Amino acid sequence: MDPLWKLTAAEQAAAVRGGDVSAAELMDSHLARIAQVNPRLNAVTQLLAERAREAAARTDRRRAAGEELGSLAGVPFTVKETTPIEGVPTTFGTPRFRDLVAPADAPPVARLRAAGAIPVGHANLPTMVLAGMHTRSELYGDTVNPWDPARTPGGSSGGDAVAVASGMAALGLGNDSGGSVRIPASFCGIAGLKPTAGRFPADHRVLSRDDPGPASQMLVVDGPLARTVADLRAAFEVLAGTDPRDPRAVPVPLYGEPLAGPVRVAVVADPGGQGVRPSVRGAVADAAGALSDAGYDVRDAADVPRLDEALDVYRRITATEFAPAWPMVRTLLGEGGDRYIAMAMETAPPASAAELMTLMGTWMSIRRSWAEFLHEYPLLLGPVFTEPPVEPGLESRDRAGWERVAAGMRLCSVTSFAGVPAVAVPTGTDGGLPAGVQVIGRAFREDLCLDAAQRVEDRLGVLTPVDPRP
Repeated sequence: MDPLWKLTAAEQAAAVRGGDVSAAELMDSHLARIAQVNPRLNAVTQLLAERAREAAARTDRRRAAGEELGSLAGVPFTVKETTPIEGVPTTFGTPRFRDLVAPADAPPVARLRAAGAIPVGHANLPTMVLAGMHTRSELYGDTVNPWDPARTPGGSSGGDAVAVASGMAALGLGNDSGGSVRIPASFCGIAGLKPTAGRFPADHRVLSRDDPGPASQMLVVDGPLARTVADLRAAFEVLAGTDPRDPRAVPVPLYGEPLAGPVRVAVVADPGGQGVRPSVRGAVADAAGALSDAGYDVRDAADVPRLDEALDVYRRITATEFAPAWPMVRTLLGEGGDRYIAMAMETAPPASAAELMTLMGTWMSIRRSWAEFLHEYPLLLGPVFTEPPVEPGLESRDRAGWERVAAGMRLCSVTSFAGVPAVAVPTGTDGGLPAGVQVIGRAFREDLCLDAAQRVEDRLGVLTPVDPRP
């Protein structure tokens, strides 16, 4: 019999609810897997073994008492070091925050707990989520891609992606403002969801009770990572909803009205015509074929709306919001940890107040252009990253590396800026590395993205869990 950690999250929860296995057995299986592979991969940072065992025991007592268990009963999940777990430091990967103990669970952690899932530990990230795309933190060091240690696992939710891909947890809770869920999902061969802003309640305050500025409020969204699309859907159904701690969260139905006729899918393999590697183009073609065979109306589109303009406005707005805090923040990043953001700010200097007002108006105009595009094509199929997983730290090495990574993640960046949902899904392997695509949809139509991603997975298969490769 396979170890319990190899089961999908849905299978794990069903086994616990049905009494086929105890939550304690399930948790012990995952803790044994963590002990086996985490010393090599360094994905789980703060392991909550005793707390997780206690939570599993409570789950078993509730079942024995005849109580109804939640849809994710007993399922272990990791939580990115940005996201509070009650009673545990939220370190952001910097030594200065090692004692920043969270007084309460963040809303998405609380929602997963309410469904019966159990946090097994925090997961690694680039320091302060700002040190680059590669998951390396000042406090915890480098996280290793289980497919190839010479390739980055991506980031900034790389610790969660590696934990899920290698079987240390069935689910991961990351966040995404320009690819931080989708890129590590793709680089590690798993699925990831970036929801519409306002779909999941969140609280992204860090050091004080003050909320961040408008760009951070609108761009950063929490999102789950899983080994299958069905598990991603299960997490989506639990995480969606309202919470008084987040007035942005809206009570939109989980599933929208069915669309008339075959769903049209626009295929853009090379956004902006800046180039894409043949293996990535092949992954997009494979996914397009799977959707066409499943009855979707798949069409090549000339391009996505206003890509270069959107990327420029994105960088100018975020640089302007971030600039006042930069002198202090860069001291938290450690030696060389400031290179990635420093190069970004050289590319997009902060705007004046008058310029910022114009940029904010342009942002709305770009969102409108994307809404119009997705009115014609309810789904867009394209790459997550326009080349296979790159070497660790490429984006911080020099200007050429920074530009290469920025270009590679351009479709992730622009879709975050447009405020639309996307699902990253694997398509297979190429040269021993995972390949994948993203399915992008209309605002609050995560259901359409998940449906299409499921069709891709049905045809092309599931890649993980995977044992670490030497």
